[in-house]
Amino acid sequence: MMTNAELAILSLILEQPRHGYEIEQVIEERGMRDWTEVGFSSIYYLLKKLEKEGLIKGRLQQQPGRGPARKVYQVTEKGRERWHTATIQALSQPQRPYAPFQLALANLPGLTKDETITAVRQYKNKLNQQRDYVLARRQAAGHPLPSHVQAMFDLSLTLITAELSWLENFIEELNSADS
Repeated sequence: MMTNAELAILSLILEQPRHGYEIEQVIEERGMRDWTEVGFSSIYYLLKKLEKEGLIKGRLQQQPGRGPARKVYQVTEKGRERWHTATIQALSQPQRPYAPFQLALANLPGLTKDETITAVRQYKNKLNQQRDYVLARRQAAGHPLPSHVQAMFDLSLTLITAELSWLENFIEELNSADS
């Protein structure tokens, strides 16, 4: 089974051959760290792993000017097949998120009402900031967006909006509950 980070890297190389630094730039530009766990330091590790598994193939490419040659990766046929299988699997099989917030909800009996309300309001404020960030990223991406990119923004915003609505109701319940 392919990890989210491996699938993300493989997907970027499938779009077009890329070198490691270019992969980092695309991850940053698209805000991919908001929905997958690809750390800057793990990109080259993942490239080596995918190459060792025969999913990608690297070749040195001389840079125009005096810069050093860079290793540019492209997807192999085996990599394309694995990407296809992993993408279909990710689209068709819901995965359970293991959110620390839900674990914290299980621990509410150990907190006071005031501690709970304060913490949940902080969470809500940070979630509002996250929504604003996603909205700004969508705006910066320009228009029209490819349908798959629009779908990613729409899903993120829908989930955030639903969670904010739930938080509003939960905070009301906490405020109206007897101590």
